[in-house]
Amino acid sequence: MSVPEDEDSPSPLAQRWPRASKFLLSGCAATVAELATFPLDLTKTRLQMQGEAALARLGDSARESAPYRGMVRTALGIVQEEGFLKLWQGVTPAIYRHVVYSGGRMVTYEHLREVVFGKNEDEHYPLWKSVIGGMMAGVIGQFLANPTDLVKVQMQMEGKRKLEGKPLRFRGVHHAFAKILAEGGIRGLWAGWIPNIQRAALVNMGDLTTYDTVKHYLVLNTPLEDNIMTHGLSSLCSGLVASILGTPADVIKSRIMNQPRDKQGRGLLYKSSTDCLVQAVQGEGFMSLYKGFLPSWLRMTPWSLVFWLTYEKIRELSGVSPF
Repeated sequence: MSVPEDEDSPSPLAQRWPRASKFLLSGCAATVAELATFPLDLTKTRLQMQGEAALARLGDSARESAPYRGMVRTALGIVQEEGFLKLWQGVTPAIYRHVVYSGGRMVTYEHLREVVFGKNEDEHYPLWKSVIGGMMAGVIGQFLANPTDLVKVQMQMEGKRKLEGKPLRFRGVHHAFAKILAEGGIRGLWAGWIPNIQRAALVNMGDLTTYDTVKHYLVLNTPLEDNIMTHGLSSLCSGLVASILGTPADVIKSRIMNQPRDKQGRGLLYKSSTDCLVQAVQGEGFMSLYKGFLPSWLRMTPWSLVFWLTYEKIRELSGVSPF
């Protein structure tokens, strides 16, 4: 059905720069979601670092001195030992990261869906195309955002270093970028990029693919319309699947990014993501790959809910077609 030109027409920005508009809109939605759920991300990262078996090779006493604590006790411990606002330590690079990451992945996925792969005549988008598109979008978005993710992970661990009596590594976000660049060069900013994009591929296969598939299934096969109810149900499904697929890769990524490095920027604990995986399973058991799963899931689900509801709404308000 044709739409009158004076009703629901795209805004000039959306019409002239559609990809730039979607990049900015997804960045705005990601910022809202990140601020709302960041304490769970910090808790998840701290849990993933506890009991790291590889530290024993450096004679580091942190493994023995850090007790295993669940999600709630870890979060309360951060508040009691470091202060309430420390729950948002590292949020600035996290926002930087999500503006780049979410913008990159959303623009890439939609370009692949609409231009490269294309939907069927009945508007159905095959699952296999969605899986490939989601993984490729995650890889591209995360590769672009890797420097900000590296800074975020390392800054999240600064509070723990202070409690262990270790010197702080960074005075702030920009100092962290400068120090990593000075010590490891441009290459240093992409430390851990391989496990990072592996995780992003799995997470986006869970997030983008699940959201897109569930949403369009509900719209095409049930009485539900393209509205907030459909967006909410789809985002809840995507958050769960993304957490299940992404947590093991997230543990590996966090450990590689946080490991100490030599003057050439090479890791002292792990040679590669495979080496980190083997050491974790051998030294701590298979379930060590799911350390931090509960806060990851509890964070991913509301993050996905807030992101998708916000993103769909601001697209509507900006005159951009629904996702």
